[in-house]
Amino acid sequence: MLIWTPLVGLTNWLVHDANTASIVTLVLLYAEFIVLVRLWGRYVYDQPDLLKRYGLVRTRRNGINLLTGLAIGLTSLLLMFTVQGIFGWVIWLPPQPSLPRMILEGSLTGLGFGFAEELLFRGWLLDELQRDYSSKKAMWICAIVYALLHAPRSIAQVPALILLGLALVLAKRASRGRLGLSIGLHGGLVWGYYIVNVGQLIQYSNQVPDWLTGISGNPLASLTGIAALGTIALGMRFAASRSIALPEA
Repeated sequence: MLIWTPLVGLTNWLVHDANTASIVTLVLLYAEFIVLVRLWGRYVYDQPDLLKRYGLVRTRRNGINLLTGLAIGLTSLLLMFTVQGIFGWVIWLPPQPSLPRMILEGSLTGLGFGFAEELLFRGWLLDELQRDYSSKKAMWICAIVYALLHAPRSIAQVPALILLGLALVLAKRASRGRLGLSIGLHGGLVWGYYIVNVGQLIQYSNQVPDWLTGISGNPLASLTGIAALGTIALGMRFAASRSIALPEA
């Protein structure tokens, strides 16, 4: 915080657009985090390549995991909105001419958020927890912390976010400790939401309560969202327990 706070002040002074300033400060925060993690590994654990321990490895298999996760996340979210459309809970709108640009922007945004948050939560935090707790306790603590930090305004979103946190931990374990699948899954969900929300592809019909379509505007915090996340989590749990994940390259 001591290093980052002056950078936030400088960015806000130089960049007048609030959204751009927010993105820049977030990038600076995670860049600082990566530098400090490397120092943490070298001087605290005597492990200079701590990022590799977190699952951030450049292998062909990790790349395949990343693409698989993107496909699962994007397909799951679009399928969730499709189901809501079939029941009449949302109304699909004609795509705008800017949709291709939104798809590209969404992919970059999803990968950025997926990389940053998975490195922090399923990388650093999960690793720290697993050093002191059983794998089951570490998974649950990691998921709960993740949920509480992402739902400050609505406690009703916490159960869905805990389920998402569990699914992301299980995705890492299903890929034998690599982060590619978790990053892809997280990124795919963000990508799909970006396309639908920013691309203005749907309009809520307001015929049903929020718990069916998304509490506080979060589509995953709904009955259909929980069903989608539960299906993903069960699939990842099966893959992890059966050790059917692809082997190391």
